Amino acid sequence: MSYSIGIDLGGTNIKIVVISNDGNVLHYLTCDTADSEGSWAQTIKQNIDLIQEQRGQSACHIGLAAPGLAARDGRSISYMQGRLAGLQGFVWQDFLKSPVVILNDAHAALLGEAWQGVARGYRNAILLTLGTGVGGAALIDGRLIKGQIGRAGHLGHVTVYSDGSPDIVNTPGSLEQMIGNYNLSERSGGRFSSTRLLVEAHLRGENEATKIWLRSIHHLAAAVASFINAFDPQIVIVGGGIAQAGSALFDPLHKELDRFEWRPLGHTVQVVPAALGEKAGAIGAAYHAQRDAFTRDIPPY
Repeated sequence: MSYSIGIDLGGTNIKIVVISNDGNVLHYLTCDTADSEGSWAQTIKQNIDLIQEQRGQSACHIGLAAPGLAARDGRSISYMQGRLAGLQGFVWQDFLKSPVVILNDAHAALLGEAWQGVARGYRNAILLTLGTGVGGAALIDGRLIKGQIGRAGHLGHVTVYSDGSPDIVNTPGSLEQMIGNYNLSERSGGRFSSTRLLVEAHLRGENEATKIWLRSIHHLAAAVASFINAFDPQIVIVGGGIAQAGSALFDPLHKELDRFEWRPLGHTVQVVPAALGEKAGAIGAAYHAQRDAFTRDIPPY
């Protein structure tokens, strides 16, 4: 059976899917990234070699998703600083001796959801990944929006509090600063080291935890309402580790959107959890590689 391989290279874990060309996941595995320069490349190569040996044939397509800006030629990540040393400018095709198509990880996650997840059948969708930081992507009229240099869709770096301090890309008071896990200790005055612990305390009825959590959701709702005005999507998908809070996140988020969302003629945009979980980026990377084998100009559907 012909198959494709999709890889999602993250700062903590590497996710790999073996997927049929009609979208069935045949195998899935994860491994530690071990973020020392080049070690993640060797780990990925060893796993690809093992998969191809076990299946007795080479993959038809290989796609890889990673943080940063993907090069316009799809051969590398052209800009990524601060982690995964050596990733920037690393040409995977030269290393693996096989064609590999590269994509930003949040872009890939949205393509995965559009192909096999909750956005299937939609031509206008937004994805937010809430985790250590906040990633994002936009599908408009059936096309993934990348922009001039691949920067489009970095929705975590939009301002929701203009008097806030600059974030990692110098955006003041960004959404990522308001709900990302990476600075929760700072936002909570050292009370909480992770969003999971914050939510657990909120659910136990601890007033200070509830105040911090609902304030984060307030900023998230303001951002989502703004994205709805900017892109007019059919659906907004929320994924990432923080989305695992479930109703503790989505119930107050929907309540805030009842206040903020512009609903002409009573039209309401669906705001829903992602369906593919941690596999989304790898599935989207495989799909992108399949599509790229035909032409880069055709839309995702």
